[in-house]
Parts: sequence; C-alpha cells; structure tokens
Amino acid sequence: MGASRSSGTTDALGPDEEPDEPGRADGQGGPGGPDGQGASSVPLDSGAGAGAGSGADSGAELLAALLDGMDAALCAFDAGGTVTHWNREAERILGWSAQEAVGRKGFAGWAVRRADAHEVQGRLMAAMDAPGRQVHEFALLRKDGSRVLVRTQSARVLGAGGKPAGVYCAFSEVHAQIDLERAIALSEALLEDVSWGVVLVDVDLRPTVVNAYAARALGGSRTGLLGRPLGELVVQGVEELEAALAHVLAEGAPGAPAEFWVTLRTAEGERRRCWRSGFLRLASPLTEEPVPLGVGWMFRDVTARKLAQQEADRLRFRTGQLHRAARTVSECEDPMEAATSLLDFALAGFADHVLLDLMEGERLVRTAATPADAPGPCLLVAGGSITVRYGPGHPALQAVERTGSVRTSAGAGVGAGDPEGAAAWAAERRWPRDAAHALSTVLRSRGRTLGVLTFLRAANRTAFERPDTAYAETVAARVAGAVDLARAVGPGAGE
Repeated sequence: MGASRSSGTTDALGPDEEPDEPGRADGQGGPGGPDGQGASSVPLDSGAGAGAGSGADSGAELLAALLDGMDAALCAFDAGGTVTHWNREAERILGWSAQEAVGRKGFAGWAVRRADAHEVQGRLMAAMDAPGRQVHEFALLRKDGSRVLVRTQSARVLGAGGKPAGVYCAFSEVHAQIDLERAIALSEALLEDVSWGVVLVDVDLRPTVVNAYAARALGGSRTGLLGRPLGELVVQGVEELEAALAHVLAEGAPGAPAEFWVTLRTAEGERRRCWRSGFLRLASPLTEEPVPLGVGWMFRDVTARKLAQQEADRLRFRTGQLHRAARTVSECEDPMEAATSLLDFALAGFADHVLLDLMEGERLVRTAATPADAPGPCLLVAGGSITVRYGPGHPALQAVERTGSVRTSAGAGVGAGDPEGAAAWAAERRWPRDAAHALSTVLRSRGRTLGVLTFLRAANRTAFERPDTAYAETVAARVAGAVDLARAVGPGAGE
C-alpha cells in the first residue's frame, strides 16, 4: 500500500500482507533507538525474506518513489497504531521528516496535542472496522508548534485472509482542499447553463467543451460542436476570432474584453451577431514549465445593445446634420441652392450619390445630382434640366405612383459577387455604375407631387433599411419646401 522513507530499508505494505511487530511502540526518544542513530524502518512485509532478491527491493523503491511524488500527504499505521509510512508532502505540511515520524506510536505529543490525541487516534483507527473511506477534519501540530487544520481520508488495509492489517490516511490542508473544491465547483457551474457562453478550445483552436449558452449562440448542440473548426460555424469574422485565440495561446490573455462582429450560418439563414469576449490561457498545473492546454473563451451576445447604441449614434449624427443644414440654407438667397446645400449635408454618412428629378408636366427631368464617377457635391445640372428616360417599373416612377418611398438592391436581381451584373443593373436604371442599393422617395409640398429624390449606395455598403427611409423622407420634405419656394418666387426673385 505504501512505503516508508528511511536511510535503511524501504518496506511495502500490500493488501494481502500481515504486519510484523512494530519497531517502536513507546513513542519516546528518537527513531532507530535511544541513541537516535539511523532511521527506523518498521517491517510490514512478513513474506519478504532474505531471498526476495533485488526484484523486491526494486518494487519497494518504486513504490516509495510513487508515494513521495504524490500531491497529497500520506501516512500509514499498522494494527497497533504505529506510524509505518510518511511521504514528502506530509513532511512539507507538518515539518516532521520521515525519519522523525516513522516508528512513533500514534500522533500524541508530536503531531497532535496530548489532550486531543486519544480522540484523533480513535477516529483514525476506527477505519479498520469499517469498509470504504472515512473523512474527518483534525487540527494537527507542525514541528514549529503551530497548528494546521487538515482534512483526512482514511481506509483500512487488509492483510492475509482479508483481515485488517492497518490504516492508511491521506490528508491535506483544509484551505487547500476548499480552494480545490471551489475551483471544481466554479468550473462545473461555468459549464452549466449560465448567462454567458463558455468555450474551451484546444491548441488547434477547436472546441473541446461548450456550455449550453455557447451552444445556442453557435447554433448547434453541446456535443455536435466539439472538434469542429470554427470556420464551419462562423461565416464572417472567424479570422479575427481565431487570431485572438492564437494570440492568447502565444502571449497570454489581453487586458480588456474585445468585441467581435460575426456572421453565423444557421438553419434559418445567416445571422450577424456581436460577441463581447474575454479570454484565458489554460496551462497544465502538473508541469514545472507552463504547457498550454488551450484557451478559455467566455462571451456574451451584446448584439441588441450594440445595435441600439449604433442607432442612437446614427440618429444623433443625422439630427446634427439636419440642424447644420437648416442654419446653412437659411443664409441661401436662391431656394435651389438651399436645396442642393441641404442634400450635401444629408449625404454625409448616408449615401454615395443623390439624384434630384423634378416633374415638368408628365415628365421627370434631372435637375441636380452628384458626380457619377467620383465623390462630390450635389450641383444643379449645367445648361438646364434633362429629361430622364426611366423605363416602366423604375423605382423613381414607382415612388411617384405610390406617393411614397421605394427601396431596392442589385442583389435582388443579380448574383452576389457579380460586379458586371451589378453595373448592368445600375446602367439599366440610368444610375452610376457603382450603384448597388437605391432609395427613392417622392417630393411633396402643398398637396402636390414635385418630383422624386433618389439616394444611391455602392456595393460595399449595406442596403437601405426602414430607419433610412424615415431619414430620407425628412430630407425630401425639406427639399420639397425649397423647390416649391423656388417655383413660387420664380427666377431672380432673390435679386
């Protein structure tokens, strides 16, 4: 079962061995006899004789080395309560060496206060009469006289014929045991259904453990996600995520959480999500040099909060732009100059191009526009208005017919990643070649339709959404007021 550390012999106690008579039963004086010379070894192997040979010695030495390498403190008693084995961890905790401990009768007077010795010894030796392990907590004495609270697990050792031959006792400091239990409880709690995702990835950046939150966020089951490359789960943003994981493996965890926008492939289609993530490098505690085991990745889905924050920022910026535009156009003597100035302010961060088409009878004529081939301000068409040859079903014509707004994108009619098809789509609608998303809204003033305003975005930007429509209609109402004023006062009215 164990081995004693001594300068002389190392003895083995197995489950089928009977103890010989103890080496010292009085608990007095130093080990090895009154003169204290040498270390006491208590022979417990009744079957080992002189002819056992080097094989038995090698086995005993191996067993002694194994016991000394244990992380837990271990001692053993024979049937009479004499200490027979004492490993290095027991020496570390209590300060008593194996030479000082082996051969003593119980713990009285050296490892336990005499007042407590009878109770402690009785509870330890009671394990001889009960199957299984017994768990107790005792206050033991260190060699320097200080006390330490330990938690013990003791169990009987059976000799020949299945009779109890002694007791072994493994113990550790209570605070260390509690720290271990807390660590285990924390890891188990984190990997249950908590309110954030926990993913453990190996050095190949593949998930090895996934909790319930993370499984839902990644769109799979806790077992189905294990061992799969992250690229199979994340359509866009996986490069940034894997780069962060690789950095943690190489350099350690970053000082602050990071936010990653990713696009996930799910049964319902692709979803764009924002994950606020923290990372921990995992290293083995069993090696002298830290060996990376992988990365602990913890994250929360903050998409709703980020979208709300972005929308608030966008609304604040657009409100500021309209405020600045109002102050600028109030200084314009020409109402059409006011209209184009207002469109310049509206374009910032909103669209790449803008087209102003006004009604002349039953026709739409191009009155003002931004340059088709490069960014620039919205200017009135030089040399007068030009009739626009829009085909049937054109978004601008639909906006006039509906007295509302129309949104459209090239992606609805051409394949993704087809720039030539997108350019043909834009040219067919008399728009600049780089246009991929459009929003046309009607100009109304005093109950009349004055024309249509079209905003265009390139393919590298997102399509127009409902909040964009509301902003475009606000701009269109102000432009319509300026156009109506220009028509009412006529040319040269500001002179």
